[in-house]
Amino acid sequence: MSISFKTPRLAVRGLILHNNHLLMVNAYPDGQSDLLCLPGGGVESGASLPDNLRREVHEETGLTISVGATALVNEFHDPDTGFHQVEIVFRCQLQSGRLDSAWLDPEAIVTDRRWVSRDQITGLHFRPLSLPYLAWGNVQTVPSYDALEAIVR
Repeated sequence: MSISFKTPRLAVRGLILHNNHLLMVNAYPDGQSDLLCLPGGGVESGASLPDNLRREVHEETGLTISVGATALVNEFHDPDTGFHQVEIVFRCQLQSGRLDSAWLDPEAIVTDRRWVSRDQITGLHFRPLSLPYLAWGNVQTVPSYDALEAIVR
């Protein structure tokens, strides 16, 4: 039995560079995949996109951020279930906190959070693929939309 989704899920993600390292988290719980992504998550109705992002980043990492300009709109879908997610990626600044391996995500999804250098990211499994350009590239040549792609595990 397949689940049918009627509308895309809206999510927010934070592009957080600190000391020239990008913050990344695991995308799937319980070691289901080694896929890494930017911290963030689903939008709750009644709160602004930046407020949702601040909440999600804190839940997943324990860090406090400020939210800046939009960097990218990304989307993916699962052809088998009909799941479709549209993500708005914002440039963010770390305001306070430090990563702590003892931090617990209340939803128990994020268990791996790390700062990644430009050299390290090339050896990792991550999405969206434009992340190195977003984080360390020339802002004038960075794509602002990543075309719809099938979900990656």
